[in-house]
Amino acid sequence: MIIKLKPNYDLESEKRLMDFIAEKHCTIKDVSSDKVRIFGVIGDTLKIDKSEVYAFDCVLDVIRVLAPYKKTSREFKASDTVIDLGDGITIGGSVHTVIAGPCSVETPEQMDQAGAALKASGIHLLRGGAYKPRTSPYSFQGLGEEGLQLMRKTADKYGLKVISEIPSVDLIPQFLKYVDIIQVGARNMQNFHLLKALGKLSTPIFLKRGMSATIEEWLMSAEYIINGGNEQVILCERGIRTFETYTRNTLDINAVLAAKELSHLPVFVDPSHATGRTSMIAPLAQAALVVGAHGQMIEIHPDPEKALSDGAQSLNFDQFETLMQGLNQLASATGKALQ
Repeated sequence: MIIKLKPNYDLESEKRLMDFIAEKHCTIKDVSSDKVRIFGVIGDTLKIDKSEVYAFDCVLDVIRVLAPYKKTSREFKASDTVIDLGDGITIGGSVHTVIAGPCSVETPEQMDQAGAALKASGIHLLRGGAYKPRTSPYSFQGLGEEGLQLMRKTADKYGLKVISEIPSVDLIPQFLKYVDIIQVGARNMQNFHLLKALGKLSTPIFLKRGMSATIEEWLMSAEYIINGGNEQVILCERGIRTFETYTRNTLDINAVLAAKELSHLPVFVDPSHATGRTSMIAPLAQAALVVGAHGQMIEIHPDPEKALSDGAQSLNFDQFETLMQGLNQLASATGKALQ
């Protein structure tokens, strides 16, 4: 429920309204702007009759939030969420941000090469997998904490921020030591125990859409994090599972527009996982920018043929530089700011 107050409202009437809401065992979230005093009511608002709220002199309007996701919804917060990572690096709003790096952290040499390539391309966010949730137990599972350490060392050398995927709650203290953004992978999108724990942090969370999740289920997962108190959530469309087998997944470009209409959170695209084919990554990256995604995550590797995971969808550094040139030209032509 959204409550908008009248201009020059009576403070005593507002206090009585707040007491009334507290008596209904609901909480209040201030979403006011410079011009209008607005707050959201969180909880079982169905037991609050709108006529009861209008009875208070200070109330101008009462709007029920119909979406099951409350704090995530555009109804609850009209303006876009912008996440400040420090050092002039932001995510959301009018900026289009590129995140890049290898699927898996493998060696110090590989990470140093990746860091240098990102720095040369003007990229500020380094991705990499230290703990790899894999379909097969025989596949490379990552270097664990050593991988996080290598990422942090590389990032500090080249002035980058770090994002990596967390597989379980027990690793949160470890991730807080090394990363700037914690990624929740597609397989963990509905790991509600993990989402609740991440909601207690102040670290930004990069939430990938589950491979068979609806948009509403995706946003409900974001709601778990925000409801816990962590409002720094980034959504990522990474392709969904369909009947098609030519590509690894099917990029749901519609989901970018839908998520932007329904939610105030930044929306990213992962064209690497969406296709599994290097030939398609650059065109889909351009499409993501054109439709209004706030950014994207790209997999790169110094030698994709020797990559320990996802080499078929990893760009080499020359291909990545060509992709960035194309994005820069497209951003300039469409008046977008590329970070």
